[in-house]
Amino acid sequence: MHFPSLFTGRFSDALSRCSFASQIDDPDRYAAMIRPAGNPKFGDYQANCAMPIGKLVADSNPRQVAAELIEQLQLDDICETPEIAGPGFINLKLKDSFLQDRLAEMLADDRCGVTPVASPKKILIDYSSPNVAKPMHVGHIRTTVIGNCLAKTLQFLGHEVITDNHLGDWGTQFGSIIYGYNHCGDPEVVRQDPVPELAKLYRIVHQLMGYHKAIKNVPKYEAEIARLEDLHAAAQQEAEGSEGKEAKKKRKAAESLAKKVASARAKLESARATIAATDADPVMKQRAEAHADIGKAVLDETSKLHADDPENIALWEQFLPHCKDEINRIYSRLNVTFDHTLGESFYHPMLGEIVDDLKQRGLASESDGAICVFLDQFDAPMIIQKSDGAYLYATTDLATLRYRQETFNPDEVLYVVDARQSEHFEKLFAVAEATKLIDAKLVHVSFGTVLGEDGRPMKTRSGTLIGLESLLDDAVEAAYQVVCNPDRLVKLDPPMDDQEKRLVSERVGIGAIKYADLSHDRTSDYKFNLSKMVALSGNTSTYAQYSFARTTSILRRNEVTEADVVERIQAAGITFTHAAERALGLQLLQFQEALQNVYEDYRPNHLVDYVYSTAEAFSKFNDQCHVLNAETDAIQNTRLALVVLTGRVIKQALELLGIEVVERM
Repeated sequence: MHFPSLFTGRFSDALSRCSFASQIDDPDRYAAMIRPAGNPKFGDYQANCAMPIGKLVADSNPRQVAAELIEQLQLDDICETPEIAGPGFINLKLKDSFLQDRLAEMLADDRCGVTPVASPKKILIDYSSPNVAKPMHVGHIRTTVIGNCLAKTLQFLGHEVITDNHLGDWGTQFGSIIYGYNHCGDPEVVRQDPVPELAKLYRIVHQLMGYHKAIKNVPKYEAEIARLEDLHAAAQQEAEGSEGKEAKKKRKAAESLAKKVASARAKLESARATIAATDADPVMKQRAEAHADIGKAVLDETSKLHADDPENIALWEQFLPHCKDEINRIYSRLNVTFDHTLGESFYHPMLGEIVDDLKQRGLASESDGAICVFLDQFDAPMIIQKSDGAYLYATTDLATLRYRQETFNPDEVLYVVDARQSEHFEKLFAVAEATKLIDAKLVHVSFGTVLGEDGRPMKTRSGTLIGLESLLDDAVEAAYQVVCNPDRLVKLDPPMDDQEKRLVSERVGIGAIKYADLSHDRTSDYKFNLSKMVALSGNTSTYAQYSFARTTSILRRNEVTEADVVERIQAAGITFTHAAERALGLQLLQFQEALQNVYEDYRPNHLVDYVYSTAEAFSKFNDQCHVLNAETDAIQNTRLALVVLTGRVIKQALELLGIEVVERM
């Protein structure tokens, strides 16, 4: 059920009959100004169109507009008499009889009252996309859970959804592994235990490259700090010698420079720490001295791979299956699947044609040996082929777009990628528009960073990103300590055995990480705090899963099944006798609104907010409306129906969030 759409249709019809109809240029826009009421005591929804219309209509004011609108509105079948409030708000309260009938219909509907969209779109979602040459880390959690939730939600709404995990299975990361294997690896050790050994070789090469890069950067950072400190000192002096608004302006400039100094010092500190870590390790120090030109050497190996060098291709084909097996194991644990897994290697044969096409169109030209696309709205060009002949991410993404147009012909393509790639996608979309490469609407669904308790990007003590699997293990163990606490389980009958405890802990722990991530506005950074994530109270997955388990417990205690409840309601209907029943019923009927809100701005936190509000409404209902000892059979049947619907809605909503429920907690 989508109440705002229902009201919008009625208001659109009413506006067309008003005396001022000819003075409104876009009546549908005003008819759609329906919002949930801020305070339930004033109603369920609020129409806000009278205020802006009142400014357009001659010799009138918003309250007069609202009064005429109410005269023309035909809402008797669904609403109590609308009321005008304040400067012209129209308060709308749904009739109990209307809500009760919709809930009875919802009980007989296995889609929880969600009607598929009338005009479904074909939407391709590109998400997760790890580099398979190294283990998945904490940085992959956001793209994976946000993308998975969007895919599930849009598909449930009725759209045709295609998911594609655009793997990083080509390029520099494999150049690093190949170099590490050739110079630091033991073929027999790699053969016996490929996944950890390949990851180890990647880390060694990455550390050596970082070491030599840091040595080169230290003098640059020191010079930059000295320059910024001079500018900061001068800015402070100017601020101290100024007065009034000018002084405030100069203080802000000085503060800005102070932040730049701090940032430059942090870079220098990080570079020195990188150097010190290698210098303190005799083996790595010896390797660093032996591989002084490792950065260029890795690029050479990558170029050979791009040029189809037989030896490098053979190594890539040997390593790739093991790397894929590792990430697929993590996906299995996260319960995430994809329709397609077309990595960068799939598009490699198409890249030369993309470059030639852009050159023929006059959009690409040579600059310092590289092939670049220059765009008026950007200071820096989009590089599509380096001077050594190697291609870049941009080239692959352009080839991917063309393939997707030819193969899928989507209406929308969503890229769930972190905000740091914003400029890349702005350029990509600009080139796609200039070349008419694809007809689809292109959207960069950006997101912020997972932070540690210190407010910095979450890393280990050694400075590396935390592995995703260890993060999942920690979450499951934290969940076990909370939900499998012996004091909590003592009353369960029959008792939980170890197998059930582990199942509950796994679902609660992994659900906690997903839910916490999705609960934040995706564009914001957030601090990772396991103890809060697995808490049994507050806006957590644990609380929502517990709410579902409570619904199953109530049915067991009343010795009824869902089928029994459906049969009773079909015979007698639903009747409210308590305000908490009505509040919960209205909340349940707003499920489709939450899903539509997710799609409107690609923000899963709308669905998380809905789950929490539903769990809260159910908690109040459970406290105030006894089911087992209800005064009459009719009251008990209504309450059982609300319990069944709550369980169904929470279960379905959590499933769309990628979270599994448990029957007992």
